Amino acid sequence: MTKLRKLNRPTGHRMSMLRTMVSQLVKHERIETTVAKAKEVRRLADNMVQLGKDGTLCAARRAAAFVRGDDVIHKLFTELAYRYKDRAGGYTRVLRTRIRVGDAAPMAYIEFIDRENELRQSKPAVPQPAQRPPLDPWTRSQLSRSFASPKEVKSFEAED
Repeated sequence: MTKLRKLNRPTGHRMSMLRTMVSQLVKHERIETTVAKAKEVRRLADNMVQLGKDGTLCAARRAAAFVRGDDVIHKLFTELAYRYKDRAGGYTRVLRTRIRVGDAAPMAYIEFIDRENELRQSKPAVPQPAQRPPLDPWTRSQLSRSFASPKEVKSFEAED
């Protein structure tokens, strides 16, 4: 597993908390937490959606080893995998909301994008530019010569 923020918790508590938060995010599709926890949950939730899009038995076992609940796994591999089949990443959004009263911690909503009742509409996908066929080296060199600026020839005449 990649390096995560420590969040002032021992490793067992931290991993248990993040697994539960990812499971609740998949189940409810929006949760409120602190900004630091939301940034970590975003990374892990995007990885779980990617596993759901793979749809293999190996991916299902890896997801089942992390998230809690059969209903969560079913939702990952059916509903979320279908919703994000054309998206190449960035399945979650973190929206900062308020400052918590007790300890002044910055709070944030983390939610899945492209769903009903989302807090902010997602931006439309940017279309990829059309792929041009590669040119052979001879044509490419001829084109580069035709667009190059002409060289100025300096004359070495004595000017008196």
